[in-house]
Amino acid sequence: MYKVTVDKKKCIGCGTCVAVCSEVFEMDGDKAKPKTPKTDKECAVEAEGSCPVQAIKVTPAK
Repeated sequence: MYKVTVDKKKCIGCGTCVAVCSEVFEMDGDKAKPKTPKTDKECAVEAEGSCPVQAIKVTPAK
C-alpha cells in the first residue's frame, strides 16, 4: 500500500499523472489530486516519477 499526496502549490496541472495512472489521480479544476489517499496501484509510483515539477509524493503507507 502507498500513501499518495499532491502538492497543490507545485502542481502545474499538466495532467501527466492522470494519463499515467487514472486509477489513482484525477484533475480538480486546474490541479491534480489523488482519488484516494492510499492505493496499491504501482502506476502511482510511475506517476510520481513522471511529474515534471515533482508535485507528487508516493510513500509506503503505514
